[in-house]
Order: sequence, then structure tokens, then C-alpha cells
Amino acid sequence: MPNILITLHGEVTIRVASKTDAHSLFALRLEALTLNPESFAADYEKTRAEGAGAWVEIIENYEHNNTGVVIIGCTSENLVGMLGIVRGHWPKTSHTAILWGVYVQPDWRGHHIAEAMINFGIDWANPNGISVIYLGVNRTNTSAIQCYTRCGFYIYGSQPQVTYYNGIYSDQYLMAKIISS
Repeated sequence: MPNILITLHGEVTIRVASKTDAHSLFALRLEALTLNPESFAADYEKTRAEGAGAWVEIIENYEHNNTGVVIIGCTSENLVGMLGIVRGHWPKTSHTAILWGVYVQPDWRGHHIAEAMINFGIDWANPNGISVIYLGVNRTNTSAIQCYTRCGFYIYGSQPQVTYYNGIYSDQYLMAKIISS
């Protein structure tokens, strides 16, 4: 069931993405990798080469196997935000999930869209048997860290030199949120 978020820019609908969103998701992901390449492990060129069809495959796989969701924030005309959440692959880790690819367009930041999408993801995870959600975030991305903290995530460690971009290594904080025990 979609959620409606009222912002100063207008209404944003938070919902699970469908295959019909694949081309818009692809464009938004390329935008994220262009504007904030240091925030993502994914590579622009490889992502572009995979095309919009990769998003259809992700969404179909998640739906068919109940292994995750792609969540979007959209206005009546455009996607303005996205994230993914995927369940642990192995039976011993199927109670865990990883939050990935969180992005909100610059003009829409500061309106709590990321928080709404994250909370929507938590609402999906809890009844699906997921008890803890993990994420990694660039240590210099203070606004993202603050957002995750507002959503109940806490830092439990860090990883040095996780990404290398433009001659710079970046460390990341490891964060978690326990949603049931």
C-alpha cells in the first residue's frame, strides 16, 4: 500500500517499484552515479552498459523469490528517490537484509523522502521475517548518516578503503537497525 508524503514541493508517493518503473529507475540510478559517485560502490559505465533491463530483472527476482524490494518516491510526473532492500542469500542469513542504493534528487533533499522510503522498507522487512537491516555509508556523507540515525540505525563499525574513486580511497561506516528479536 503506497504512502503519501506531503512536502513543500508537493506530494510524493512512496511505493514498491514495478517493472514499468524500470526505465525511470535506470535513469535515476545513472543520475545518482553521476552526481554522487563517491556515495556508491556501483560504477556508472558498468551500470549504463547493463541497461534498464537489469532493473526489470532485479524487480522480477525480488518479487518471484520474496527476497527484496525496490522502493521509490515519485511525484505525479517523476521518480525523485529510490532505494533497495535485499534479504540475506543463505538460510542462516535470511533473517537479515541489506539496504542499498539510497538516493534522492538534489532538489528534493531535506523533505524527509529518504526517511519515508527507509521506513517503508522497514515496514516491508518486519512481516517478512527480517530482524536486522544493515547498510554501509561513506564516512563523509554526514547528511545520510544523520538520516539513517533518525531512522534508528546505529554505527557498529567501519571499513577502511571500501571504494576508490578519482584517486581517493573512502572509508565507510557500517550501520544496523534491529527491527525484531
